[in-house]
Amino acid sequence: MTENIRRVWAREEIPAGPSVFLAGPTPRSPQVPSWRPQAVDLLAAQWAGQQPLTVLLPEDRDGFRAVDYDDQFAWETAGRAAATAVLFWIPRDLRTLPGFTTNVEFGHDVTTGRAVLGCPPDCPDPERNRYLLHLARHYGTPVRESLPETVAAALALVSKGRPEGV
Repeated sequence: MTENIRRVWAREEIPAGPSVFLAGPTPRSPQVPSWRPQAVDLLAAQWAGQQPLTVLLPEDRDGFRAVDYDDQFAWETAGRAAATAVLFWIPRDLRTLPGFTTNVEFGHDVTTGRAVLGCPPDCPDPERNRYLLHLARHYGTPVRESLPETVAAALALVSKGRPEGV
């Protein structure tokens, strides 16, 4: 069931209301599947709110990539700032999903009270997530090891609403 979910793709208008931004590495090749469709399915299955949940997806609706990098950067920055929760899923693979930009984004969002960090211990390069895990625990950011658990933690933040002053 997905009628309780509203998908908003990169560079589309960001509506008000409860939302989750799906942050993490984006495939750069059609041969590498995105993890985001599974996350959307899990969000749809677990969301029990009265309003539709907006899922902010920093990928392109039709596979079109932004001509202007500044447009993508601006949308992602605005989307993470507007989101009720920012779900970071980092199945790190230095060959196909390195997540270098994700590292920087997580550093910006770790202290907001709206971030959740998911790092599977069985990904190809889990040792490359060690610093992020340490940073998250230092700031009290929820840390999970599976995508379903990470989704549940993000939805728990959505249920609480935005922290004061954020």
